[in-house]
Amino acid sequence: MKFEGLPREMIAMRASQEIKDGDYVNLGIGIPTLVSNWIEGKDVMLQSEIGMIKTGPLAFGDDVDQDLINASCQPVTQLPGTSYFDIFQSFSMIRGGYMDVIMMGALQVNGRGDYAGWSNPARGLDMVGNIGGSMDLCAGARKLFITMEHVTRDGQAKIVNELSYPATTKGRVKMVFTDLAVLEVTPQGLVLKEVYPGLTAEDIQSVTEPRLIVSPDLKEIEL
Repeated sequence: MKFEGLPREMIAMRASQEIKDGDYVNLGIGIPTLVSNWIEGKDVMLQSEIGMIKTGPLAFGDDVDQDLINASCQPVTQLPGTSYFDIFQSFSMIRGGYMDVIMMGALQVNGRGDYAGWSNPARGLDMVGNIGGSMDLCAGARKLFITMEHVTRDGQAKIVNELSYPATTKGRVKMVFTDLAVLEVTPQGLVLKEVYPGLTAEDIQSVTEPRLIVSPDLKEIEL
């Protein structure tokens, strides 16, 4: 089953609301890189593992510099105070636990905060070639957020009881932002906090494998 939900840009917009002034943030491949378009007015340090910190929104037209890219290889802008460094320093920041928030895309997430995001054996391919720096990003994150569509193109749940794809990390995910819902990973299980306007908790449960805990303060997603 598939429900109408938020477009990818709006998933990123909702996720951006969890970024606070002063946060050091790394945005992974896919939907997370769109978050950079929604932090204007916040004092946020966006870090790109290629060796930049304080990157700006995506670049277009005359602002494009092919040497300045994000994790999705999209051109980005630089802001006053942007700094540059080699990849060794970049991953020292990541592994050292200096990133307040790291946002990643995912193929699957479970109710214990495990997620898979780099390989889809069912399709006979590796999505990004290998696990790469994802394991470092996940291990070093103070808060790990996932942004993704709630179901696959053929309507299969991506929030599952058990991962069927190779794990990227285990027990590290704190929140999940999808086109249909906002969920928090807790020791008791997945808490459903927000739903796409017009949908109910029962609708979200019907496309989610783990049994959801419905927040007493459940509300519609606000952008």
